[in-house]
Amino acid sequence: MGDSTLEAPVPAIGSRLTLTIHDIAFGGEGVARLDDVVIFVPFVVLGEEVEVEIIEVKKKFARARLLSVLQPAPERVVPRCPYFGQCGGCQYQHIDYAAQLRLKHKQIADLFQRIGGLDETLIEPVVPCRQPYGYRNRIMVRSQWDKIKKGLNIGFIRYDNRLVVDIEECKVAEPALNEQIKRVRADPPPKGGLKVVLRVAPEGWDVPRDSFFQNNFFLLPSLIEAVRERLRGSGVRHLVDAYCGVGFFAIELADEVESFAGIEIDLLAIKAARGNAAHRGRSNGEFVSGDVAAVLPGLLKRFSAAATSIILDPPRAGCSLASLELLRQTRPRQIIYVSCHPATLARDLNVLLRERVYQLLKVVPLDMFPQTQHIECVADLRAGLAS
Repeated sequence: MGDSTLEAPVPAIGSRLTLTIHDIAFGGEGVARLDDVVIFVPFVVLGEEVEVEIIEVKKKFARARLLSVLQPAPERVVPRCPYFGQCGGCQYQHIDYAAQLRLKHKQIADLFQRIGGLDETLIEPVVPCRQPYGYRNRIMVRSQWDKIKKGLNIGFIRYDNRLVVDIEECKVAEPALNEQIKRVRADPPPKGGLKVVLRVAPEGWDVPRDSFFQNNFFLLPSLIEAVRERLRGSGVRHLVDAYCGVGFFAIELADEVESFAGIEIDLLAIKAARGNAAHRGRSNGEFVSGDVAAVLPGLLKRFSAAATSIILDPPRAGCSLASLELLRQTRPRQIIYVSCHPATLARDLNVLLRERVYQLLKVVPLDMFPQTQHIECVADLRAGLAS
């Protein structure tokens, strides 16, 4: 006799299926189901009926290539970029911008609930970017030898493999960067495998070539205002800007506190931060070179943790467990966590909130990266009720 509890078979590679998209996962892929098998499909919109071809099969899920949209969603729009669907830079150009904002809010809420069990009512609506195209002030173009055309491809990595898509312009980059792309193409690198970073320098800021600065000037005022509002509401007197880079947050917010300190391991960035502070007449703070976990304890002894706010703006990988445990032990009054990766943010908040050492008051998402899966979040944590 057959076993009726056997799992439904995963569809074979090459199978053509008609599916309905039930969700959009963090990362941009649509989610469909065939019996108990989850199938991920790129470049779709919630509610659409699509024809797909299976290209990858695992035990519990499969991935498919979009062949056609049989029943488009009302939110579907025509992408502005001719390379969309090939280039790996954008995931959402086919979705109306207002719908992108709602989608990102839902994705943050889902991640927070799944990873940290966090209350989604604390997440504010996503702050939109007034310029959802032509906003990026920094891009990296790559060169790769194309054996078929016997020439260089200059552009970005494809969404589905490590090959380079040859591009002449990028619709989400600032116009000045597209002029730089033209110059790179006119005088290409001598061989494949090379990367070229193109950047529009922020006005009035010294930023070394390899140091970090926010990639969207248009939403920068909203980002600093979101952090400023949370800082003002805390009543602290001191500010520590961890992972401070060239000093952006510390310098912009120096007038809100009696004293500040920035911590950064990048020596060139620290030197630039000191110059940026002097240029703006910020004399109530300092910038310290070193690892956050090593430098922070001394600063909190000097400043008094109960009167200090910490801004965390780490790389996409998030904070080290050592840094998070240090914050749990020293308990500064406020932590403002600025993150471009909601999954690592939720993971790190889970550590900080454990045993009510900290309480999460609010999360402000800002769409610093329109047309893409990425989203910036500002989370406000206050020292909690733990003894």
